Amino acid sequence: MSRRDEMGGVEPVTIDGKGHRFLIIEAPYYDDIAAALIEGALAEFDAAGASYDRIEVPGALEVPQALGVAVKAGLMTTPEAKAKYSGAIVLGCVIRGETSHYDIVCNNANHWMMELAMTHRIPLGNAILTVDTHEQAMVRASGRRKGKGADAARACLRLVQLTNEFNEAGK
Repeated sequence: MSRRDEMGGVEPVTIDGKGHRFLIIEAPYYDDIAAALIEGALAEFDAAGASYDRIEVPGALEVPQALGVAVKAGLMTTPEAKAKYSGAIVLGCVIRGETSHYDIVCNNANHWMMELAMTHRIPLGNAILTVDTHEQAMVRASGRRKGKGADAARACLRLVQLTNEFNEAGK
């Protein structure tokens, strides 16, 4: 969620995350991009009063596998059961190269993350950047609470909020 400031820029709106813990899955293949993404995500979770745990995986293709392991271990909250994590965010970057590997990584990582999120109804914020250049990635990753890492945290917080609202309305 965001709102426009007086200069026409977008200002983040903080969503209450108190009482919630989130899983952050990082693929720090590009150290500087990963550092900028995590800086934004942590700033957003801290502003929201949420807690979190961080894990690292080698690359974007391993992210959905790590999320799947967390689901199988019963660590992710579902509408049926409360668990350790209310939701998850994923952080990483895939930069286009000269082969079709980029397309394979992007398509499979995103497909399987969304498959897990939809099947198990897990609030998931996605900040795996898919870009043509390193420079494009840095522009999207930086900005603390205005970067894509913060966007992913905000999206996940909002999905948890919606889940709670819908669950209350359904009672």
